[in-house]
Amino acid sequence: MNIKEAKQELLQTIQVYTRKDSNGHYLLPSVRQRPILLIGPPGIGKTAIMEQAARECGIGLVAYTITHHTRQSAVGLPVIVKKNFQGKEYSVTEYTMSEIIASVYETMEATGKKEGILFLDELNAAPPLVQAACYQLILDRRVGQYRLPDGWAVVAAGNRESDRAVTYRMPSALANRMVHLDVECHIDDWLDWARDNGIREDIQAFLRFRPRLLHDFDPRSSDRAFASPRSWEFASRILDAAPEGPLEEELLA
Repeated sequence: MNIKEAKQELLQTIQVYTRKDSNGHYLLPSVRQRPILLIGPPGIGKTAIMEQAARECGIGLVAYTITHHTRQSAVGLPVIVKKNFQGKEYSVTEYTMSEIIASVYETMEATGKKEGILFLDELNAAPPLVQAACYQLILDRRVGQYRLPDGWAVVAAGNRESDRAVTYRMPSALANRMVHLDVECHIDDWLDWARDNGIREDIQAFLRFRPRLLHDFDPRSSDRAFASPRSWEFASRILDAAPEGPLEEELLA
C-alpha cells in the first residue's frame, strides 16, 4: 500500500482502539489490541505519518528509535529490595520502570493527553537481545510490574530484509501477533503532502518531470547515498534557508 493508505489504516485503527462506551470504558480492551508494524524501504516517510496521525487524532506521541537504546532502557535496571515471606526477610531483585514506559507517563503529564501512540522505530534493526526486551511491551503492553496506560496504541516500523539495511529476522512469535502494513513510495501521495508542507515549487515541478527520482533506491547498488522523500524535504529546507546564489545553484545542479 502507499503512504496515504497506510496513514488511513492507522487512523482507523486508532479510532477503533480509543472508542469508548457511555460509561467511558474502552470498547476494545487493550489486551485484545494488536500492535501495527509498518514495513518499507528507508526514507519514505514512515515516521512522518506517525506525527500526522497523532496530530489529526489529537493524541500524544512517544517515538523511540530502538537501535539507539539498550536492553536496560527497555527493561529497567535491577534493584535489591527487602521482602518478608512467612516471617523471614529476603533480598529480592526488582526492576525500575522502563525508560520507554516512563516516557509515556511523562508525555501524559506534560501534554495532558491521556491517549496516544507509542512508536518503536527500526524495531527489526535492533540486536536480538534488545528486540527480546521489547517483546513483553509489544505483546503484553507491560514490562515487569509496569503497564502501558490504556488508550495508547503500539506501532512499530522497520525496513525490509531486501533493503540492504541492518535487519535481524523477527521471531515468528512476535511477527505473528502484529498487523503488517507493507508500505511503498508513490509520487502522487508525496506531491499531495509536499503542497501542504511547504516544499519548494521548483522541487515539486522537477519531481513531476522525473518521478522516478523521488525514491531512487536500488538495494543491489553499492552507493551509500540515494534520493528519497526524506532527502528531497531536506534539500527544500536547506534551499529555503540559504541565500540566493552559488549554494542554490550547486544544490540544484
